[in-house]
Amino acid sequence: MSDHVCQEGCRHHSHGEDSPEIQQEFQEGRRDFMRDFAVGGVLASAASLGISSSAFGQTMPKTGLTSGHATHYYIPASDKTVSWGFFSKSLKPVVELESGDFATIETLTHHSNDDASLMVKGDPGAESVFYWDSKRKNVDRRGMGPMDHKLGAGGGMGVHILTGPVAIKGAEPGDVLEVRIVDVALRPSANPEFKGKTFGSNVAANWGFHYNELIEEPKKREVVTIYELDATGERNWARAFYNYRWTPQKDPFGVVHPIVDYPGVPVDHSTISKNYNVLKNIRVPVRPHFGTMGLAPKEADLVNSVPPSHFGGNIDNWRIGKGATMYYPVSVAGGLFSVGDPHASQGDSEMCGTAIECSLTGTFQFILHKKADLPGTPLADLQYPLLETQDEWVLHGFSYANYLAELGPDAQNSIFSKSSLDLALKDAFRKMRHFLMQTQNLTEDEAVSLMSIGVDFGITQVVDGNWGVHAVVKKGIFPGRDV
Repeated sequence: MSDHVCQEGCRHHSHGEDSPEIQQEFQEGRRDFMRDFAVGGVLASAASLGISSSAFGQTMPKTGLTSGHATHYYIPASDKTVSWGFFSKSLKPVVELESGDFATIETLTHHSNDDASLMVKGDPGAESVFYWDSKRKNVDRRGMGPMDHKLGAGGGMGVHILTGPVAIKGAEPGDVLEVRIVDVALRPSANPEFKGKTFGSNVAANWGFHYNELIEEPKKREVVTIYELDATGERNWARAFYNYRWTPQKDPFGVVHPIVDYPGVPVDHSTISKNYNVLKNIRVPVRPHFGTMGLAPKEADLVNSVPPSHFGGNIDNWRIGKGATMYYPVSVAGGLFSVGDPHASQGDSEMCGTAIECSLTGTFQFILHKKADLPGTPLADLQYPLLETQDEWVLHGFSYANYLAELGPDAQNSIFSKSSLDLALKDAFRKMRHFLMQTQNLTEDEAVSLMSIGVDFGITQVVDGNWGVHAVVKKGIFPGRDV
C-alpha cells in the first residue's frame, strides 16, 4: 500500500496476485521492452537488462511492486481532479502511487460543449467540469494566460482538460517513467435517447493547416462535425451524425466568440444550422488514444498544453492507445503525470486541427526506472518521449526538442510562429540515430543507412505549435545477430 491520502473524487482498492481483474489488465497491457533486441551485438531479452517481463505476481526488481500486490486507483474526471490547458510542476497530486501500481483515469474532451446534450448533460463528472453560468464557472482557468484575459481566465492559451496529476513515489529528475496503457474505453453518452452510444466532435478550426487553403465560399469558416460511436464495443467504426458551421457564440459571461478561440464555450444550438446529410456511407475506423499525456516540465510553473516537447504532452499520435507503452524522462520530483485530450480516431497530421475529440477512460500501469539503474539499458540517456507498441518503436521529433529551453523567456508565444517540418524531421532523425546507436550498438554509418531503408518517417501533427514528425522502426528487423 502507498501512503496515499484520499481526496475528494478519488477511490482505490488493493489487488492481490490472484485477482482475476488485475491479472487480466496486467496480461493485456504488459509489454516486454526491447523484446529480443541486440545489445553489444548479441541477442538479449528485456529481463537480462533488469527490466522485468514476468507474469504478474513475480517480484519486479526496482519497481516497487512487492509480494505480488499492486494498488489500483480510480480517478474520476471532475472539477476537483482536472486542470484545464496546462501542465504544472506546482500542482498538488490527486494521488501518489508506488511504482507498479495501476490507475484507471477518466478523461474528458474539451470539445464536449460543441453538443452538450450528447456529451455533457446528465453526466455528473462532465457537468461538474463544464458548469458555467452568468456568475461562475467551476473550472475558471483555461490556459496559462492571465486570469483577467478578455476571452476568459487563462485566455485559452492551452485548451486540453487534463486529469491529474498523478505522482509516483520516489521519482526524481533523471529517472524514466514507463506508462503502460492497459485499456481504453469510450465514455458513454448520458442522453437516454442514445443509450449505448458515444459522441465526439471534429472541428475544422482556424488553427488547422487547411484554413488558408479553402476553395469554397465562405473561405474563412470553421466547421464542427459530430460523430457517433458505439459504446458497447459491437461496432468498431464511427459515422458522421451531423455538422454545422461555427457562428458567433456568446458565453455565459457575455463575451462573444466569433471563432473557436476559448475552450468549453457552450454552443447555442438555436444559432446554428445542422446538416445531417454528411459523409454518408463512410465508416471511420475507431482507434481510441490519448492526444495529450505526459509529465510536468521543470522549465516553467505553467506550461501551455498545446505544444508537445521533451516531457511528452500533446503529441497527438494515434498509436498511443491500448497496449502501447510510453517512456518519459522525469524532470521534477514525483514526475506528475497528467492525461487528457482523448480521441476516438485521428489520422497522421491531424490536418484540420482536431481529431474525433471524444471522452475516454484509460487504465494505466506506472513503472519507475531509477537513474542509477539506467546505464547499460536502452533507457540510458533518454531525453525524449519514446513509444513502444507490440511491433514497433516510435520516436517523436519536434521542431524544437525542448522549445521551453531553446526559445528563451518568450518560448510559449514564439513557438507558434517558428515551427517547421524541416526542423521536426531533423529532430526525428537525430533521435532515431541516437536510438539505433544506443539500443542496437550500431555505428553512425550503420544507423544512417538503416534509417533510409528500414525506418518510416511520418507527419504526426502540424497544428500543435511545435510540429511533429515520428520515426517508426519495426522490431522484426532486429532478430538475433551474429557477433
